[in-house]
Amino acid sequence: MTKARLDGLQMVILGCVFFVAIGALMEYFNPLRMTDFLQIYASSRCIAQHHDPYKPDELLAFVQSDTGGIPTDSSVVSRTYRKIVLIAPNLPTTLFLIAPVAALTWKWAVVVWMALVAACFIVACFCVWKIGADSAPRLYGGLILLILINSGLLLETGNTAGLAVSLSVIAACCFLQDGVVGRFVPIAGLVCLAVALAMKPHDAGPVWLYFLLAGGVQRKRALQSAALTAVIIVPAILWVAHSAPHWAPELQSNLAQGLAAGGLNNAGPTTQGGRGIGQIISLQAVLSLIRDDPRFYNTVTYFVCGIMLLLWCVRTLRIGYSVRMAWLALAAISALTMLPFYHRSYDARLLLLAVPACAALWLEGRNRDGPATGFSMLGPSALVLTLAAIILTGDIFWVVLFQITHYSRTSVVFGMIPGPLILLAVAIFYLCVYLRSAPTSQINP
Repeated sequence: MTKARLDGLQMVILGCVFFVAIGALMEYFNPLRMTDFLQIYASSRCIAQHHDPYKPDELLAFVQSDTGGIPTDSSVVSRTYRKIVLIAPNLPTTLFLIAPVAALTWKWAVVVWMALVAACFIVACFCVWKIGADSAPRLYGGLILLILINSGLLLETGNTAGLAVSLSVIAACCFLQDGVVGRFVPIAGLVCLAVALAMKPHDAGPVWLYFLLAGGVQRKRALQSAALTAVIIVPAILWVAHSAPHWAPELQSNLAQGLAAGGLNNAGPTTQGGRGIGQIISLQAVLSLIRDDPRFYNTVTYFVCGIMLLLWCVRTLRIGYSVRMAWLALAAISALTMLPFYHRSYDARLLLLAVPACAALWLEGRNRDGPATGFSMLGPSALVLTLAAIILTGDIFWVVLFQITHYSRTSVVFGMIPGPLILLAVAIFYLCVYLRSAPTSQINP
């Protein structure tokens, strides 16, 4: 092992240690710890006991009798806690997949879930680092270290994004190493992508879409993943429908309640849960500060993101599949995915998929002879934008800022702006490079 490779590996290992330590500390000291996981845990147990978790009153009665886990005082923490836990926004497939963990007592379920999320995210980081372990180990190690130390919220909230994002990244790495690894690895990728699609289709879906459009063996794997997802969906719906026959309209009502003006997941300035640590990072959060009208900020967001997605899809269909272009495509979609629909900062850990493209452009710029050209300057631009996106959608920067400002109104409103804008800049940058680069150009991780 070369010194550079050893240095990169040590960075990744150090990042893993900090990731687990920071996440555990955040979970311990935050009064709203593990609320996202409690919602899934309680809903899954509720169905197992033949109750309807999509009805808030029925879920509340079950939780109080089952775990007594809902505070009853009138504090802000208590009210927020109840709004997160008692409004079930999760798909039946999520509740079905979590059922084995939900069968455990709360104490053990928390330990198992945190260990599962931590293990999957760490594996995803090592999969990405392995891609550049020979070509740019220190650059890969440094970027992944930064991502890891900014991801404690994955463990603190227990949101399924920790699994869905990790499994999506693992699947992409498995598919793009075809011919380098054994037959088992692509099969593992199929399973990972199918589970991610079943849990959070708005995180894993765009990654799946790339492989579908790329053609060849990658399209075959995308279709196989979709088929496996269908295998998960059918028993999940049957299981949920037995206890909650009207789950579909009830789920739709719960989602609408969260997205309504003043709701917990509303992107506008009156949101109750879209600011601060773990803020909403969709483009609507910025546009709502211009005009707090869903007809305005949704229309503009869908128009801008729709054009970008259309260009991305057409380009992918025309050039087909190659490893070189795949990483550019995934870098663009990893940022673009966050913008049109409801996402929070922890979903942006999907930026792991931008690391190979960032490193490739950086290496290409360094390897060019003669004075810097416009194309060779893509390397520094990619590095600056990717670093900014990791920091401004991560945890550490906002923890420090809000501790200094004591969550002043100015700092909280300011917090809604940088994340979506930097993601938009990253998406535009990598999309432009993807559109301009020839399939044979040396964009190689």
